[in-house]
Amino acid sequence: MNTPPGLFKAQYPAVRRVVVTGQVGVDKKPFLERVVQIAVRDAQRLRLFNVGDMMYAEAPDVVPGRILDLPLGRLNTLRRAAFKDILAAAEGPEHLLINTHATFRWKHGLFFAFDYDQMAALDADLYVTLVDNVDAVHERLQRDHDVAHTLKDILVWREEEILATEIMATALKGHGRFYILARAEERDTAEALHRLIFEPQRKKVYPSFPMTHVMDEPSVLAEINAFREVLGEHFITFDPGDVDEKGLLVAAGAAEKRGEVRIVWPVNGRQITFNVRDITSVASDIDGQIYARDFKLIDQSDMIVSFIPAMPNGRPALSSGVERELQHAHEATKEVYVVWRPEAAPSPFITETATRMFRTLRELMHFFQQKGYVGDYQLPL
Repeated sequence: MNTPPGLFKAQYPAVRRVVVTGQVGVDKKPFLERVVQIAVRDAQRLRLFNVGDMMYAEAPDVVPGRILDLPLGRLNTLRRAAFKDILAAAEGPEHLLINTHATFRWKHGLFFAFDYDQMAALDADLYVTLVDNVDAVHERLQRDHDVAHTLKDILVWREEEILATEIMATALKGHGRFYILARAEERDTAEALHRLIFEPQRKKVYPSFPMTHVMDEPSVLAEINAFREVLGEHFITFDPGDVDEKGLLVAAGAAEKRGEVRIVWPVNGRQITFNVRDITSVASDIDGQIYARDFKLIDQSDMIVSFIPAMPNGRPALSSGVERELQHAHEATKEVYVVWRPEAAPSPFITETATRMFRTLRELMHFFQQKGYVGDYQLPL
């Protein structure tokens, strides 16, 4: 992308300090190492602190993978020692990226994983919770961690980590410093986190589009994916499709109708066997979290951009979920833009919530260029 000089000129303190949390099994470390690589590409000095690794370094007598078997008192001492080193580094010229947890729910039950006084002293600029699909977290827990769990446990742990981090961020820095970001499989969301850290003036966008009822329409999906790709290239996007658990639910529901008790599902490059009942029993939890999380993603964005394609029969591929997202964004006083592809006229429920309507993606991007939101752009062929 050819960006006009000063379009995304950063306005932030000389040193950026960012806290990234996430439940056990999200595997934040390689993701954050990718963020550091992007910073190196852009000649930025970003230093990653992995609190878990630092705690193990403080306790060489502890067997790898067993640190949570320690008494809580010693765990707290090790964590404070690790953060003491981080606070010392915060006096230097490097930007800091801290990989930690807000909570742990482990063999000792639920407990906090941070100290308020040290977090206050760190005075981080951003607090980000990294999330991932429930099946992806399950696969990593099976592979890398000795912990009994159910899919319901994973969903509960995810909500706890989000809530605790949001409370921490709000208590320490006030509104607007907390973000949820998905560790996506199909796109590089590490780039989005890097932009969030170093390009705070770049617009944050929630891409809205139909999902479930267009799954079997390749041409429609291609249009939607092109739309997502263009926005992702030019903005900080909080894409609801980056956490995609509906496919697992649909597959489990179909297997249940066939009378099958197990399904094999591709996860993280492996074929994992799931009990169908284990999946269907958390369907309402997954749907509820999608509803709540997507609204949070809208709230942390500057604008929502909705793409409504036409189905092969010409009818609008419009879901009730998209309509609710547009209404929520409108009521949250966000900028609301809609690309309406069908020939049929949109309903007042769309036009009355939209800041502006467009017929094509090209029209939308030209408008954004005129407003100074983007520089030069190239649309997919």
